[in-house]
Amino acid sequence: MDLGSLEVEAANAPKDGTNNQGVYIYTPADQSKSSGERPSKRRKVAPKKEEEQDGLKAHPFVPLLNGEEDEQSVEARYKTYQQLWSTQEAKIQEILGDVDSEVLSNVSSFVRSTSPQTYDGCIPAALVTVGSNVSSLARLLARLNDQFTTAGDGGAIVLESGDAPNLKTTLKNIIRFAITNTEGNDGYQSFLTDREGPRLLGYDLDLLGDYVKRKGIKKLVLAFRDSEAFDPGILTDLLSLLSSWLDRIPFTLLFGISTSVELFEGRLPRSTVALLRGRYFEIHEASNCVDRIYGRLQAGQDGKIWLGRNITNVLFEKSNDSFQTPEAFSRTVKYAYMSHFFANPLAVLLADEVVPSMRQGLVCEAIRNLPSFRFYCEELIEQGSAKQVRDLLENDEFLFQQCLQHLKDGQQKMRDLFQCVKLTHLLLKKLSLVKKTSISELSIRALSGELQDSPLVTDILQSAKTLDSNTLLEVLNILPSTLADRPKLQQVKTEFDALIQSYQGTEPLRTAYDKRHSVVATTVVQQRVKLSKGKAKLPQEHVEYTQIIDRFHALLEAYFEQTLETPQDLILHEIFLFDMRNPLKEIFSPRPRFAVERALSNPFDYLISDSPEKSEAAARVSANQPATSILYQLYLESGSLVNVYDLWQAFYAVFESEQGDSCDERTTMALFYRAFSELKALGMVKSSRKKADHVAKSAWMGL
Repeated sequence: MDLGSLEVEAANAPKDGTNNQGVYIYTPADQSKSSGERPSKRRKVAPKKEEEQDGLKAHPFVPLLNGEEDEQSVEARYKTYQQLWSTQEAKIQEILGDVDSEVLSNVSSFVRSTSPQTYDGCIPAALVTVGSNVSSLARLLARLNDQFTTAGDGGAIVLESGDAPNLKTTLKNIIRFAITNTEGNDGYQSFLTDREGPRLLGYDLDLLGDYVKRKGIKKLVLAFRDSEAFDPGILTDLLSLLSSWLDRIPFTLLFGISTSVELFEGRLPRSTVALLRGRYFEIHEASNCVDRIYGRLQAGQDGKIWLGRNITNVLFEKSNDSFQTPEAFSRTVKYAYMSHFFANPLAVLLADEVVPSMRQGLVCEAIRNLPSFRFYCEELIEQGSAKQVRDLLENDEFLFQQCLQHLKDGQQKMRDLFQCVKLTHLLLKKLSLVKKTSISELSIRALSGELQDSPLVTDILQSAKTLDSNTLLEVLNILPSTLADRPKLQQVKTEFDALIQSYQGTEPLRTAYDKRHSVVATTVVQQRVKLSKGKAKLPQEHVEYTQIIDRFHALLEAYFEQTLETPQDLILHEIFLFDMRNPLKEIFSPRPRFAVERALSNPFDYLISDSPEKSEAAARVSANQPATSILYQLYLESGSLVNVYDLWQAFYAVFESEQGDSCDERTTMALFYRAFSELKALGMVKSSRKKADHVAKSAWMGL
């Protein structure tokens, strides 16, 4: 090539360096614009107004009643849900705090009272067994950290097994967690950069020692949350290193143990175990805590909504089948509350005040469609109150006011019901009638209407006849106000107090039904001994006490009969009693296999179609169905081994019978291959080793 031509090419080369780039990027010019024309300005999009954003965030609930519910009612439903759940959540936190208070007090006093000097140079260690209740340890450590940081004495560092892959990373995380616990991330960075002297590495414990000295920290709790998951070698090296720093850093170790202390010690060398000395603590199981939470939520005097029998069954079935933490239990209950307010337009009536802009016509129409309202109208007609029924059906204002009153009455009956359940639980424990009982079991019986006629109530009433005066006094003190404030019971209590004051005996008063007052008489008839039981003659005080017990028994029996009503028989119970099992069970106990099988066998249960042909096709195998659904239904008709060619012939016959000559075999085969691969991906078929042209079924419907 001529040298001059090369110089000419070099002179004509572009100056932007595109002649040397690896790939040329083609960017065509816009022909609609002339060269040199300035690009048009982008249209400014004004941000949404704050009022609009606040309005969207105020009520994420959607309008119900076919979309005709007014905006204020939607917002009222959401606000009522928030207010109600905030009250319930405060109760839950109070119970959790009460459950953890004892062990928190013990651990806190242990940390404050111990030091390496009291344990002869050993590291103070608290061994906390949590069993399956792992979440309780997190609550304990959070409250322990709050105590020490508030007092300015130190803090609690929580290490997970993932934070300790090796010794250097573990030390670095300990130092970082300790500083950020009080100073934050910015404080941690400034502490590293502003520190005088030579720059230290992030895992040097001199950093932590300097921080402890500067802040005057007295106690630094290092908690191993899941101690069994830590590598024993790393844990051994770490404990050995921490032991050498005890004179400069006041460490106190806390080990969360899910198994047992013996198994935990067995994983460590004896030399490492010798470095530790401390105490053993135990956190109670969560089952009792869950029962307390349920009882507190249901039996509150300020309750507005209650969980029904079906939901209660689902909650405790899940709790019994698999371990459930109190936090998980409360989240499930919260979802149930949210579902009720989200999907029930009549939940707006649970608000403290009636919404002024409420469309009463729509609300009243929804009330008239409630099953409990219809049953109530039928009862009124049987009683001869036809005029009242006509007013309820035709006069919206009259119906609305009546419903508000019935709603208040129904809510009060539910409060009384759970107070009665609580009394039943206390009496069963006080009278030692059963070995073990719980509020949840009694609540399920009460919500299903079975508690009134149950053997438990019968045993209580029978035992009430044999109460001595001391036990009766204790029982009277635990009666709920709805029973204790009744005039007849007040009169019984007054007479009982007067009798006790006039009684001079040392033994408690007993009724005539007591076994101690039974007398066995012996008679001889024709050389045969005959035994007969009778009642001894009672003193006057015991006779009067028996009369008091009879009246108390009658009042208690009437109280059980009046209070233990079936909640489903209350009018408008659909508003304040949420008892739909399906939403809760499908969310927290889903059945994906059932849903997949139903979708494949009955695809039009999920696909929306107005075509009558497709509606008819839902009952049989048809080309209108998805290809995978067709192949799945043919697959169900086969045996354990399926010939792929026979399956293809049956699949093609479905399309050929409906489409005739217009059926394209290549298109149908493509659909067959795609459907077959989807069934294989779902795990329903697999290759067979017995025959190359066969596949084996790996799933049967319903199994």
